Amino acid sequence: MTTRIQPTQAAPLALVDAKDGPRIESRVLAESMGNTHRPTVALIDKYREPLERFGHVTFKKAVGERKQGGGKAERVALLNEEQALFLLALSRNTDRVVELKFKLIQAFSAARRNAQQRKDEYLPEYHHLHDRIKELASGSDNERFVHMNMNKLINKVAGIEAGQRHTIPVAMLTAVNHVAALAMAGATDCHQGYARAKAALGTLQGLLAPGVTHGT
Repeated sequence: MTTRIQPTQAAPLALVDAKDGPRIESRVLAESMGNTHRPTVALIDKYREPLERFGHVTFKKAVGERKQGGGKAERVALLNEEQALFLLALSRNTDRVVELKFKLIQAFSAARRNAQQRKDEYLPEYHHLHDRIKELASGSDNERFVHMNMNKLINKVAGIEAGQRHTIPVAMLTAVNHVAALAMAGATDCHQGYARAKAALGTLQGLLAPGVTHGT
């Protein structure tokens, strides 16, 4: 009898952005398998040599969470897709582990698609907007602050927490940057350009607000 694995309806696995690509924390894998974290790290240490055939295994120090605050620092491994799948291959193929493998492949595939979309769609719009700011600033001492304030404004409209742009759909970021750049057309200086962009994005934020489900 063939067992069919249905796509999960649960929230997707959370990945971490790293310089060499997306990674998943060992804590997330342990929790998803229903295990405590310490044995998972011990398994990673035991099989460190074969794991590193797929790339360097990165560790970070993280403080364990407690209701009263604080906690003892623990080693958390950041694994790439191949390393995470190898680690899961060391576990017995229970329904839970098989489902986790499915979700892992799904999460890394989505990350790759998102990265390509950022390159093809978002970055050109981002550079177009900031090139326009540079033109309007014309070497003004305030140019740096206009760039910074524009990024903060876009984050606010898109509902992005600081440092979390990678968590927002690329289409959203692309659209917000495009609207800001269009609004700056015809401005005579960076201050007027920023004011026009802020007004346009305020209108856009009002339209998006009822359906925005990310950020705060």
